[in-house]
Amino acid sequence: MSFQAYIDNIKTKTGKSPGDFKRLAEKKGFLQGGQLVKTVKATEITNWLKEEFELGHGHAMAIYATFKGKKD
Repeated sequence: MSFQAYIDNIKTKTGKSPGDFKRLAEKKGFLQGGQLVKTVKATEITNWLKEEFELGHGHAMAIYATFKGKKD
């Protein structure tokens, strides 16, 4: 599955774009000024995405990749 397919599937499932997830991650303190907080581990973010949005691991990692700068 391509990266874009992951993003499209996430949008279909949750109704949220990577930008929406970035805004939510800012509110949770995972991002500051659009950048990952250095003390936050990938596992914290993927666990949040799995628990709150019922994403699978690969889909959660795709959102995490957008936080690290990968373009959708």
